[in-house]
Amino acid sequence: MTTDPSLTTARLQDVRQCGINPNHWYVVARSTEVGTQPLGIVLWQQPIVLFRDATGQIQSLEDRCPHRQVKLSHGQVEGNRLVCAYHGWAFDGAGRCVAVPYLADNQKLPSCQLRRYPVREQHGFIWLFPGDPALAELVPPLDLPEWDHLNYIASVAVLECQAHYSFLLENLMDMYHGHLHQEYQVWANPVLQEIQETNDRIDAHYQAQSYYKIDQIWSIAQLFIPALRQLHPEPLQVSYVYPHWLATLGNDFKLCCLVCPIHETATRAYLIHFTSLNAFPDLHKLPVAFRQFLKNRLFGSAQHVLEGLIRQDVLMMEEEQQAYLQHPERRSYELNRTVISVQRLIRNQATGYYRST
Repeated sequence: MTTDPSLTTARLQDVRQCGINPNHWYVVARSTEVGTQPLGIVLWQQPIVLFRDATGQIQSLEDRCPHRQVKLSHGQVEGNRLVCAYHGWAFDGAGRCVAVPYLADNQKLPSCQLRRYPVREQHGFIWLFPGDPALAELVPPLDLPEWDHLNYIASVAVLECQAHYSFLLENLMDMYHGHLHQEYQVWANPVLQEIQETNDRIDAHYQAQSYYKIDQIWSIAQLFIPALRQLHPEPLQVSYVYPHWLATLGNDFKLCCLVCPIHETATRAYLIHFTSLNAFPDLHKLPVAFRQFLKNRLFGSAQHVLEGLIRQDVLMMEEEQQAYLQHPERRSYELNRTVISVQRLIRNQATGYYRST
């Protein structure tokens, strides 16, 4: 790959203009979003089409018909082929043109080749590797063991934000912004104790006060009735495992955010909340089929809380983006060391990749 000449040193050093390191797995859709019709998505300025072939397997190609350059995602799936809506040209999962309806007997199929992206379906999401395909098997996607574990109930909310992805990661790693979430916050009084950094990961350890402790059936009610909440000390860890985010509060609270940067001023993400049932040993003795039914039945039980958090955060992040666009020269006065670490990791991943290409 040739280095983009627009990626000057100044631009790479400005975290609000940093691109992504494509040699990682990104979540681009939920499994349920890809059905019988093709789905067009964008991952860091790359239009991509997802579709299921006749066997139900996910295929991923650049979203462009080489005939007239229109989007293949406007088309339809016929067996193992993706058929363009404009003239009916058909492409297989490898990106080859395999049929043209009006091809004459003396004509050959065009030799055009669409880019194919490594893609896999895991933990209820579609993961895509936009970088060097040879590296896809060497870099594992983020593991979410709680997704299939019978002791965890999942809720998922989609975050759509008109802001650079760095604003989102800074927001997620900065536990002091709980001041914004008075109605939805499950912890208070966080104190940053330690930060650990590697080339692709940041772990920030806080000590906090929490009311989130699910150890009795009635204690679930405190998630919805503020008067029942009682604070107690809990360790709080938040981690930026490039390019995604994880958080744990004590033994019962788990959150993760799967990030899909779209372009310099747009980000899509999936926020997942896991409610733990580990404190109920009698429940674990019940038949697996019943526990699976319970897990499925309670899916989405924290949806209201997640969507409330997202509304408040998106408003702030989009205002940050607009303030930056209007006055990029203005300095922000940052006191939380984790935010500085996040910016450093984003720069290192972006500059390290582009300087090596």
